[in-house]
Amino acid sequence: MTHAATRAEALHLTGERTVPGIPEETYWFRRHEAAYLALLPLCAGATVLEAGCGEGYGAGLIARHARRVLALDYDVPTTEHVARRYPDVTVARANLAYLPVTDRAVDIVANFQVIEHLWDQGGFLAECHRVLRPGGKLLVTTPNRLTFTPDSDTPLNPFHTRELAPSELDGLLRTAGFDVETLHGLHHAESLRAVEKRHGGSIIDAQLAVVMGSLPGQATWPAKLLADVAAIRAEDFAVHDRNLDASLDLVAVAVRL
Repeated sequence: MTHAATRAEALHLTGERTVPGIPEETYWFRRHEAAYLALLPLCAGATVLEAGCGEGYGAGLIARHARRVLALDYDVPTTEHVARRYPDVTVARANLAYLPVTDRAVDIVANFQVIEHLWDQGGFLAECHRVLRPGGKLLVTTPNRLTFTPDSDTPLNPFHTRELAPSELDGLLRTAGFDVETLHGLHHAESLRAVEKRHGGSIIDAQLAVVMGSLPGQATWPAKLLADVAAIRAEDFAVHDRNLDASLDLVAVAVRL
């Protein structure tokens, strides 16, 4: 499929979400995909609720392993897109302040790169606790405030309301009645660090320099940078518990008590 055809099928980029199939978006897409792949084994044979599914690629991945996936999003064009593109996923429009599921109905709640967008994070976690069966698991990924917006409690991303440091996410989950089974971080793997050396030491800064210096949708990417970004794979990221404060994203598994 050509890049033009892929773009025509892709969900509109808003700056709030990433989508597959767009070369310039590959870094962010693979970074998010890597976290899904790390947590997929927990979804095997389970009834999974994805709270905030975005484009739906994650729900589609989960559906290959789970017994059933219900994906929720507030945006109508988004839910219509997910229903068309991922037929194995059940989709519904919902406000995450109230999950349209009965008490103790699901085995897994997946919340990937969403909690930082919510105004009432504690209220949302209380809803996750309500809909999970005892012993069920909440899977959360979110940008690490210490590296995503260093030296500030105010997110630089206009779509984020509150970003979390590792200790803050841990405390929030425990206050909501969860036991934190694992709290890991997502990092660049050695393969990606090797690529970064060709672009001044930071693949993120190299991309931001292109985007921030252009009007929306009109960025001109250096050919070598775009080629390196488009070639990034999920395997170019690593999820582990070492050096957590320096991680790019936090990856938590919490058990409903």
